Amino acid sequence: MSKARIMLLGACAIGALGLWAASSGNATAEAASARVAKPEPARVPGFNPDRNAYFGDLHVHTHLSFDAYIFNVRRTPDDAYRFARGEAIGHAGGYQIRLAGGPLDFAAVTDHAEYIGVMREAENPDSPISKVPFVRGLMTSDPAKVRTAFGQYIAARRANQLPVEFNDPAIASRAWQVVTDAAARHYQPGKFTTFIGYEYTSAPDGRNLHRNVIFKGARVAPPFSANESADPEDLWKAMDGWRAKGVEALAIPHNSNGSDGLMFDSVRLSGKSMDKAYAELRSRNEPLVEISQIKGTSETHPTLSPNDEWANFELMESYIGTDRPVTKFAGGYVRRALLDGILRREQDGFNPFKYGFISSSDTHNAAPGTVEEPNYFSKTGLSDSTPEIRGSIPPGGKKDWSGVTPEMYEATKRSRSWGASGLVGVWAEQNTRDAIYAAFRRKETFATSGPRIKVRFFAGYDLPADLFDRVDAVRQAYAKGVPMGSDLLPAKGRAPSFVVWAVRDPRSGYLQRAQIVKGWVENGQAREQVFDVACSDGLKVDPRTSRCPANGAQVNMATCEPDKFKGDVELRTVWRDPGFDPRQRAFYYVRVLENPSCRWSTWEALRNGTPPNPKNETLVMERAWSSPIWYEPLR
Repeated sequence: MSKARIMLLGACAIGALGLWAASSGNATAEAASARVAKPEPARVPGFNPDRNAYFGDLHVHTHLSFDAYIFNVRRTPDDAYRFARGEAIGHAGGYQIRLAGGPLDFAAVTDHAEYIGVMREAENPDSPISKVPFVRGLMTSDPAKVRTAFGQYIAARRANQLPVEFNDPAIASRAWQVVTDAAARHYQPGKFTTFIGYEYTSAPDGRNLHRNVIFKGARVAPPFSANESADPEDLWKAMDGWRAKGVEALAIPHNSNGSDGLMFDSVRLSGKSMDKAYAELRSRNEPLVEISQIKGTSETHPTLSPNDEWANFELMESYIGTDRPVTKFAGGYVRRALLDGILRREQDGFNPFKYGFISSSDTHNAAPGTVEEPNYFSKTGLSDSTPEIRGSIPPGGKKDWSGVTPEMYEATKRSRSWGASGLVGVWAEQNTRDAIYAAFRRKETFATSGPRIKVRFFAGYDLPADLFDRVDAVRQAYAKGVPMGSDLLPAKGRAPSFVVWAVRDPRSGYLQRAQIVKGWVENGQAREQVFDVACSDGLKVDPRTSRCPANGAQVNMATCEPDKFKGDVELRTVWRDPGFDPRQRAFYYVRVLENPSCRWSTWEALRNGTPPNPKNETLVMERAWSSPIWYEPLR
């Protein structure tokens, strides 16, 4: 067996128990499911040739995931879709949960392919897998027994001595059928779109290389898992094979912040050098990247972007599922990957890191879109089901944080580092699989840290300065420019204009500023700069600093009530890059910031009548990111 095919232990998205996920085989050895779907409707109610904004979650785990089941989560894919459509479901902690911000437009259940459905079947006493000794320990409600049992599982996994029952292809096949059937039942073109998907859970030496695989339609293949190969390159080759048989899918890497520099490394996992064929294989199969989720934001890091005052946002600086610290941030954050990509394009003629942006939640509660700070109930079922476990209120009924030991702080470190994030937005003509998937493919996507902020971004040479005074502004922008996710080619002797347009979520905060993040190659070096381009409250950008003046927005810490009279509903501008050089390769993307608001942990402390945990950030500035536009000089 080749090194790339050796089964590697994958650290999955887990919580307070510090558990690890493993790998498993595909549902069958050959490509299977060719379910025949009804033809996609050409048009449905709400069709808009100028495209609508739709919000969804493409990272959702249910009881079919090995780790979620251990966290006492018993909610099904059907439950997940009901929750996404606005219904209440039960939480593993014994209470009801529901989206406060209203239904989502689309969602995908993405359970771990590795051992999918195994723990669900272990609950049946007649199942052979229920007889495995450590499985019985995993099924208890005693956290100590679960830890012991999981230790036994890890030891067996590392020694490649797991019982054969864990690799029963019939179990995976039955679980995959549950996933595909639920997506078919809940798909309502024009109202709510489901995507069939799963998570590929590779983590060599604990370094996160996870991907979510999203199929375009009802024609799917059995999951290619990290059990078959921990090298994502083999996943992409499998996807090429699917595509040759009419099965279209894409992969979305996530939690690059937990990869310790491996996700966007300068060499391939095999140690081979990158080349054009590799870059094309990667770009063809994963056009998008998840930039923010509960386990941290992977846009950038203060050590990588020291001149970006907003780089320190909901960072998680440890390996997934453990407290082992990340030591290499380059190669683990998206902005640096974009910079490395255009530098590689400049030097070698290919770009392996040309990503559009999304966010999603990575909920393990079968609860898509659970990203609302005041309505937060965390991620991993029973293991982080209360504010005390999450470290947002003092332990043991204390009224303040005096006398709390370092060990008590350490016990909640992982849950405290999680953020209430995020959602993916798309611009699509209608709410159908075909239309939304087409938006994924052309990268006309945007990411938010939770609020449903709408962001549009265009670039072109003939965009009128008075664009926003025109009734057909969006149509003009499409006709005379390119949208987010696109390449902009040069026009001799001309500099482009950039159209930025953001609208607040009416259930969230007011907008404070819109920014353009630029990365470019100059004299063989990759550089970056953040420009404020639109300010709230009638303020103007200082041309010397490229910053808006502070708008003075504050939060009443006694009530968590934000300032009602600062910030804007809408920010928009037509901007020109003062340093544009037509010879320099560059990318641009938009980042929109809300006024400060209370973080989820502060809300929980307020409701408990106790001070916020001094180890937590008190406030956050919610935000949204557009996908980039790449300027490609011809030479």
